[in-house]
Amino acid sequence: MFGAAGSALASIVSPTYLLMIVLGMLLGLTLGALPGLGGLNGIAILLPFVFHMEPSLGIALLVSIIAVQSTGDTLSSVLLGIPGTAASQATVMDGYPLARQGHAIQALTAAFVASAVGGVFGALVLFLIIPVAGPIVLALGTPHLFMLTVLGITTVAVLSGSQPLKGLTTGFLGLLIATIGYTPDRVLTRFTFGFEYLWDGIPLVVFVLGLFGLPEVISILIRGTQIAESQKLGRGFGQGLRDYRANWLLSLRTSVLGVFVGLIPGLGGAVVDWLAYGHTVQSTRDKTRFGKGEIRGVIGPESANNAKEGGAFIPTILFGIPGSGTMALFLAALAVLGVSPGRAMVTTHEGLTLTYTIVWSLAIANVLATGVMLVFVKPFARVTTLNTYYLAPVVLVLITVAGYQASNHWGDFITMLVIGIFAWFMKQYGWPRPPLLVGYVLGTLAERYLSISVIRYGAGWLLDVGVLLILAFTIASALGGFFYNRKIFGPTKPSKGDPGKPT
Repeated sequence: MFGAAGSALASIVSPTYLLMIVLGMLLGLTLGALPGLGGLNGIAILLPFVFHMEPSLGIALLVSIIAVQSTGDTLSSVLLGIPGTAASQATVMDGYPLARQGHAIQALTAAFVASAVGGVFGALVLFLIIPVAGPIVLALGTPHLFMLTVLGITTVAVLSGSQPLKGLTTGFLGLLIATIGYTPDRVLTRFTFGFEYLWDGIPLVVFVLGLFGLPEVISILIRGTQIAESQKLGRGFGQGLRDYRANWLLSLRTSVLGVFVGLIPGLGGAVVDWLAYGHTVQSTRDKTRFGKGEIRGVIGPESANNAKEGGAFIPTILFGIPGSGTMALFLAALAVLGVSPGRAMVTTHEGLTLTYTIVWSLAIANVLATGVMLVFVKPFARVTTLNTYYLAPVVLVLITVAGYQASNHWGDFITMLVIGIFAWFMKQYGWPRPPLLVGYVLGTLAERYLSISVIRYGAGWLLDVGVLLILAFTIASALGGFFYNRKIFGPTKPSKGDPGKPT
């Protein structure tokens, strides 16, 4: 094992390999920073170009793109309040309020350091767990995956703050929207109203941009000033480093969570940040600042969403089971390069060398990306001091292009506009939007896993020990979050939302 790891490292530090990693890193950062694009599109673009490459070179290039997309997407999440990719949705909750308060440099610095630590931790776990990962992946069946999605849905109680009833209502609305389109067995369609566009449901990119992107554009146009409340950028680089140092244990815990979620096929980036955010809130004594600019709400999700890539490579490499669209394209890239996933990747010297090329590329790309982002953190933060009349048209174009590429159908525009208007009214009247997104994302997964579990096991899966343990933890988590919120906030009625303040 160590011999293969050494051979891979010796290749990686050569100029040709480092050039591939740098190119992949820059492309991954760029695509991650553009709302709605991400590494999936980067791999799709590069797939034809890796056809004639040496396998290890092509792998280094593609892994570098995947590794840093969750670092690049932090920019639009913090500076604009628009998730760059599905894995940065929760970062908006506290990153954008910090930017509005003039603390963009602080938020970005802490986020980039957390991303680097999470990414390197994921690579380390991938390095250590490859020989023993098989039994872990195979031990989880669809009943356990269903219960994990139920656990994710309980974060609604945490994300709702002083408005648990509104949070539960919007969460169930998200579950209802998730039923649009084909049933899990693809026999019937539901709530499509005769529109072929809705047969496969609402694309996640369109839903996210409509829910968070358009309302922010409308809000900043209404304000007519810069995003930050002051021209001063406030506490900066040093404060962000101190914030991370004070919360390094939180970063480590959420990195572990990120690797575990990445390890499970079917969960992935759309879930990991919310689970990490929920853990961050529950493990913090004073919960009143979350959603208003709490730096822990940035560090937790950013550590997890970078660490998840290390976990996601495990089922992909060992079993050829992609846990996400990005990993499915990576499998296609391996086929183009003439590499077959499976036991040979961890039992032969050649296979192990390629596997550890993935590990080293993952770690090096994360470190280099963080260095680049920290060097330019101050120019990035100045975006928040630009007049929104100049900024809004650019953001609107990016949102429109990103939304249309979801399915290249005119229905993307109509759907995004309808969701955007609805989300703006939610924001105006104090209805929390994150529970709606959590319900939508997890609803599709929950229905699929429940359907398979019932077909395969009947009702017997309800008595599975693993299922009962996850259920007990879910109930304790939900009740704990609900009663703690009642204790902290009380049964007060929230006022109408501020058009410029995310809810």
